[in-house]
Amino acid sequence: MNTPPASALKPMTVMQLLPALESGGVERGTIEIAAALIAAGHRAIVVSGGGRMVAELEALGALHITLPIGKKSLTSLKYIPILRQLMLMHQVDILHLRSRLPAWLGYLAWKKLDARTRPRLVTTVHGPYTPNLYSAVMVKGERVIAVSDMIVAYIQQHYPAVPAARITRIYRGVNPVLYAPDYQPDAAWLAAWRAAFPALAGQWVITLPGRITRWKGQLDLLAIVQRLAARNIPVHALIVGGAHPKKQHFLQEIEQKIQAMGLGARVTCTGQRADLKNIMAISDVVLSLSTDAEAFGRVSLEALVPPERPFTLAHMQAQTLAVYADLLAAPRAR
Repeated sequence: MNTPPASALKPMTVMQLLPALESGGVERGTIEIAAALIAAGHRAIVVSGGGRMVAELEALGALHITLPIGKKSLTSLKYIPILRQLMLMHQVDILHLRSRLPAWLGYLAWKKLDARTRPRLVTTVHGPYTPNLYSAVMVKGERVIAVSDMIVAYIQQHYPAVPAARITRIYRGVNPVLYAPDYQPDAAWLAAWRAAFPALAGQWVITLPGRITRWKGQLDLLAIVQRLAARNIPVHALIVGGAHPKKQHFLQEIEQKIQAMGLGARVTCTGQRADLKNIMAISDVVLSLSTDAEAFGRVSLEALVPPERPFTLAHMQAQTLAVYADLLAAPRAR
């Protein structure tokens, strides 16, 4: 794409849709793109059901509009005309859809707008969704962003009608300054950490970051710890991540397994943490144990490994804004 730098373009308004802003890679990417837009002089709007990351988004200067567009209910159809009005009211240039249910609501709202003037449509395929009509909305964008080579292959296999020219692979990325290989937490954090988790003193710390869901491998971690403990290795494992209300039963299963395996003194479930970077920095080993192929797991990059250029945050932001600019400059389909 031979487009000018995003900062040199006429200011554009980009609206991103997703279920909520609680935690996770989709949510983090949404905020990172909003930050890049604002830094380049553009306008960023995010529509979601809200959550703890809204304050961070608004601190950047982005507009957050709270609508429960991630609620799987027929009543959510009432948000279609509301989304249509929001696009008109805010003179949205780019509509970026990031999750299936909000994508359907946004897409149906977008389809009813004048095809000559409506926003240009971008979708991001963040994962290998079950191939069906419901998931197909994620490849309806005029430009479809795939977060890895695996996702490009997934689209080509399951949605062969999508032209290759519409697909752009953009790796997720991390900030190499924030995730520097020699990073260490400050003394105040270390003191508070040691006071909160005294059982870690003198232990070999293994950390498994990730939301509480079966395919992230938390049960496999318990088996690893049990084997290490059997060899009298002083190990303590941290399961760092929150559990969605629908996953509370699995969190309870993990906690019950910890006790049944006699690992109560060797495994700690920390819950959702805002200081994961610090936790990884003081860990001896950071694991990624996903049992299913991940679209793009950031843990390996965030574990203080120097990222190559294709995997930096700045590169991801620049490529995404270039997709927006390229689409705005492209002729509309007739």
